Amino acid sequence: MLTGELRSQIDSVWNAFWSGGISNPLEVMEQVTYLLFIRRLDDAHTLEESKALLLKKPMANRVFPEGNDPKGRDYNDLRWSRFKNFAPAVMFDVVAEHVFPFMKSMGGDGSTYSHHMKDARFTIPTAALLSKVVDMLDHVPMEDRDTKGDLYEYMLGKIASAGQNGQFRTPRHIIKLMVELTAPTPKDVICDPASGTCGFLVAAGEYLRDKHPGLFNDVDARVHFHTGMFHGYDFDNTMLRIGSMNMALHGVENPDIRYKDSLAQDHAGDEEKYSLILANPPFAGSLDYENTAKDLLALVKTKKTELLFLALFLRLLKPGGRAAVIVPDGVVFGSSKAHKELRRMIVEEQKLDAVISLPSGCFKPYAGVSTAILIFTKTNSGGTDHVWFYDMQADGWSLDDKRQPLLSEDKLGVSPGLTLTKDEHAKNNLPDVLNRWQQRGTAERQRLRTEQSFCVPKADIAAQGYDISINRYKEVVHEAVEHLPPRDILAKLAKLEEEIQAGMKALEGMLS
Repeated sequence: MLTGELRSQIDSVWNAFWSGGISNPLEVMEQVTYLLFIRRLDDAHTLEESKALLLKKPMANRVFPEGNDPKGRDYNDLRWSRFKNFAPAVMFDVVAEHVFPFMKSMGGDGSTYSHHMKDARFTIPTAALLSKVVDMLDHVPMEDRDTKGDLYEYMLGKIASAGQNGQFRTPRHIIKLMVELTAPTPKDVICDPASGTCGFLVAAGEYLRDKHPGLFNDVDARVHFHTGMFHGYDFDNTMLRIGSMNMALHGVENPDIRYKDSLAQDHAGDEEKYSLILANPPFAGSLDYENTAKDLLALVKTKKTELLFLALFLRLLKPGGRAAVIVPDGVVFGSSKAHKELRRMIVEEQKLDAVISLPSGCFKPYAGVSTAILIFTKTNSGGTDHVWFYDMQADGWSLDDKRQPLLSEDKLGVSPGLTLTKDEHAKNNLPDVLNRWQQRGTAERQRLRTEQSFCVPKADIAAQGYDISINRYKEVVHEAVEHLPPRDILAKLAKLEEEIQAGMKALEGMLS
């Protein structure tokens, strides 16, 4: 957890950027990302120095060369540990004229985030602001993975709260729920084809650290975790840089985060490559057939991006692989031929496990659209038996534009520190979702369709034209109302008429 003091420092630097003329929160995030990368380079160089000193051998992998750079500056001055102590004006010159050109020209350590830093542009406007940011970042304990990860996540949250580019951020508690529902294993190969800031991949990595700490004692498992497990695509270079740094600060050494237009490019190299897909792709309307990958159109003939992404997930998953993805509600009940055919494929040819309806305010203030989480397994041979439905009505936060927490921190999220009461459950359904999901093959089969969750046999779904909206199957409880026999009702009406007549006569007497 970040301390209040550190949060306050971040807030003040964020405000300084805005008052200094950088009003785009993504640009603020990008500049901070570059500085964190520069500090990381110095840490890597220091580690190599320590190894050389310990082994009494020359340095094997220097990050900063010996001698001077092309502009005559000592390469050692480009190290964070050196320039952080310079006067602001000198620091500004070193970073702008020497560090950034060096960063763009270096091969680095071969990591994906080193690759994505090659297009780095230095846009911090003043020496005073740079000095303030460097001083703040220097106080962050970078050896503590949790602290630096939380720092970065806190800043990413500020992108969303700034009200711009918030579509890149799925709420962290929803991400964690989806990760818990799919329970990644040390052998999984995980992909997010619309990775953005890599929130899903980061959460999957943190889940594995928590649930499978022993994997780091096994050489093959450790190498797989750092170099083969995590894959993210995006076609926004800024997002690639931010997402790569997010992974690095959460302790993943060399994930595969690369440029790719997921819907427009052929997927021959990635077909049936992944065992787990976690995603909340952007659903931005429709694409032209000419701009859409032909292998996706072979699965489903449509221009709708939400359907094309589902087709993509089916293409990328290996048999036995599973997916938890967010879709707009139109996917679950849309009546077009393409909508119905895609749902039929998932139900009949694959295995649809669950449909979790999300509260309509989940993505406010950016969008009020209703969404659902689909969980399915690729089998290529069917397997859908019962589909588990959950009607989530609260996620722990207000469903208006402010999205304020409704409970104390120890009662929020998927695994709160305290057991929730009935009233608290009404404000945070997440723990209940996970608990009931784990019983979907047993106790959940007995639940009535009037309850918050229940199972529906495949035959019922097929009979409804593969409509998988929860409202199609949920039954409403009607309160029993006791009705009098018609004779008693007529008697009561006659008595009421007599009372009215008597009242009228009494009133006439008083007036005369």
